[in-house]
Amino acid sequence: MESSLSRIMIQLAPRAGCHATSWTAATRRYTRHPRFTPANIQQRPFTASHYRHVNLSAEKPGVVEEKSYSQSAANLSQSVTSEEKDHFRVIEDGSREQQMRAPWMREGSAEPPVRKNRSAGAMAKGKLITTPSRMLKIILPLSIRDRNRDRKDVEPLALLVHPQQPLSYLERLIQSELPPLEDTGKIPMVTFRAQDRSDENAGSGKSEAERDDEGAEEYDLKEVEETMVNGKLERTGKLNGKKNIFPPKEDEKKRKNQFDDPEHPHFVRWSPSTEIGDFIQDAARAKEFAVDIEGTSAPIYVGVPSFADRTYYLRMRLRKTAGKISQLTDIKRECDDIAHRGAKRVAQGGFAALMSWWVSVYWLTFQTDLGWDVMEPVTYLVGLSGLIGGYLWFLYHNREVSYRSAMHVTVSRRQNKLYEAKGFDLGYWEGLIEEGNRLRKEIKMVADEYDVEWDETRDEGDKKVTEALKKGRKAKNGKNKDEEEEEEEEEEEEEEEEGGKEKSKK
Repeated sequence: MESSLSRIMIQLAPRAGCHATSWTAATRRYTRHPRFTPANIQQRPFTASHYRHVNLSAEKPGVVEEKSYSQSAANLSQSVTSEEKDHFRVIEDGSREQQMRAPWMREGSAEPPVRKNRSAGAMAKGKLITTPSRMLKIILPLSIRDRNRDRKDVEPLALLVHPQQPLSYLERLIQSELPPLEDTGKIPMVTFRAQDRSDENAGSGKSEAERDDEGAEEYDLKEVEETMVNGKLERTGKLNGKKNIFPPKEDEKKRKNQFDDPEHPHFVRWSPSTEIGDFIQDAARAKEFAVDIEGTSAPIYVGVPSFADRTYYLRMRLRKTAGKISQLTDIKRECDDIAHRGAKRVAQGGFAALMSWWVSVYWLTFQTDLGWDVMEPVTYLVGLSGLIGGYLWFLYHNREVSYRSAMHVTVSRRQNKLYEAKGFDLGYWEGLIEEGNRLRKEIKMVADEYDVEWDETRDEGDKKVTEALKKGRKAKNGKNKDEEEEEEEEEEEEEEEEGGKEKSKK
């Protein structure tokens, strides 16, 4: 209500006279009403404008001669008030705080990422990874349609294959993820290229340019003439260049130009029947191989892992197994030493018993009244009884009649007792030895594929582990020989039985 009354009073107030030359708008407004003075009003930043000088018209009192926005810049105030500075400082601090909370609001965030064309080759390169189960995981960035330069929409495809599977299996897996060609509607062809192990042109002493020049132009000599030129017999005549009677088709030209690879001139196409392991063996020389897909602009290169990457999981498992073997080796060695010393004591006790028997027979024969007539049958019977008892002992234990087998039985019995006392599991130990030798064999096979030398002592970690694995291999080879001999004997017995049956039928 008060605001409406104040506006009415201002409108009814008398206007300024013609003698007033220069007034300010704010002073003119508030001088008639002391209640609305500038001291009583709180000015806010950017709401209260600064005082501007205007000229009043002489003919029409109270009317501004020119509008405020039509005044020159010199008549306007160029000073920035402290309130405006404080307000700007508050806004600036707030924007900085928002930039810290939201990084996408920083400078340059409005620029679209498509302007920065990324390297399509780096985005489209696949990789080959080995798994702990000796499988191969191939990751391919398959692009269904190559329409975006940024390649951000390319989703990599992971394929799990076995080294003994053929390339045709991998080809079918890739084709199942590709759409048919737009022109023909057929499934696109997939080929694999890698570096050839054998170089046919090696050792010729000629550069590639010279070999290309030799194969590029071949001529036929017509009306051959032989003349002496600088002491050499040269053939001269009319040259007829070879003409291609059947020019290649346009499809073949397109296919040939599509997969031209000047960066890898030694890459050759491999047959789909080749095993993946053999293919990767040669591809490891160039550290990559190419996958050519019909209808794409460029091949997909797949990085082949090195020997260290290929055998990473195998070597880690070998190190883990070697650590367990190293912990049990000391216990086993201690038990084995005690058992062998006990077997030696048994052998020494047997020798002492034989010597005491010999001395007693000698004393009873020559130093007593019994004589040789009594002692001869006694020694004969005692010796024969010992021979029969030993033979029965070998038959009972099913062992070969030899000193080594007797010592082995004695040592093994003592070892088993000591193993139980020390808490040593012999079956677990044999499993670790077999696992270590198996991992070592697999790593050796991969080293042969990559044609590198592998130092097994680094992964086995200790000489005693190496010796334990070596003993395990020797024992296994000895068992294999014995098993082969037993199988041969069984086969011979079966053949003899079959021959006897045939004779009885006749």
